[in-house]
Amino acid sequence: MNTIWNTCLGIFLCCLLSQSVAAQLSDLARLEYSFIPKSDSEDQYTRIRALVNFPIETAEDCYLIIGAEYNRIILNLEDEYPFDKSLLETISVIDLNLGYTFKTGEKWRLGFKFNPRIASTLTGKLTSDDFFLNGGVFAIKDRTKDERIKRPYRLILGLTYNATTGIPIPLPFISYYRRVNENWSFSAGVPKSNLKYFLNERNMIQTFVGFDGYFANLQTPQLINGKQVKNISLSVIVAGLGYEHCFTKHLVAYLYSGYTFRLNNVLRDDNRDEVFKLDDVNAFYLRTGLKFKI
Repeated sequence: MNTIWNTCLGIFLCCLLSQSVAAQLSDLARLEYSFIPKSDSEDQYTRIRALVNFPIETAEDCYLIIGAEYNRIILNLEDEYPFDKSLLETISVIDLNLGYTFKTGEKWRLGFKFNPRIASTLTGKLTSDDFFLNGGVFAIKDRTKDERIKRPYRLILGLTYNATTGIPIPLPFISYYRRVNENWSFSAGVPKSNLKYFLNERNMIQTFVGFDGYFANLQTPQLINGKQVKNISLSVIVAGLGYEHCFTKHLVAYLYSGYTFRLNNVLRDDNRDEVFKLDDVNAFYLRTGLKFKI
């Protein structure tokens, strides 16, 4: 059973890695806030995310992308727990983004990404357990700006690898976007699918289903129920409504609100088996931010 769960967790976390693919293709900067309160409790989960990418043109239609992303996760644990809550109040996830993309023809583009990561409570000195290596290779067919096409689209196919999954092989990734007409578009894939309605070119509303979460090392292990806790993970599946407003062609504000229909916040041992469940009760979900895109 634990093997099955670890495989599912691995697929989920690899999907989260792929979430940044579309963002790294288009987002130059992003500042974001997420919030999940625990139902029937004073506990709260919040996350502050900042991202910046800098593309460098190395040749015609060839770009080296250098960037970084910082996630600060705050666990406000107000309930009583059989461990020292202060040792996991904050979790930091720090990524270095290195990517390269180039055209292989009129319609297709290849992209490669490499993401060294620190994911840890940072309560002591950094060790090898705090470091993870992620990456992927992607083929992109982007016809969203082709005026000859009646319904513009973008297709991304790829393989991604994430060291936090515990699965020593690359996993497949697919994402498909299409602008159906002047008012509607849809995006299908993982970690997010949506159906978007354009009130006008500056204001959009959408329904969405998506994933969220993290996996990190606990620098100060604790003994809970006779087992040593070494890792923490959160996995969320959420559905809801979203709104986007374009101040300019490149500057966008967004707000997503919904309800989780799968939430699992867990403390794990060194084998990534579940030791203590912090939360598994579905709750309200909020994510809002500002991004500057190409």
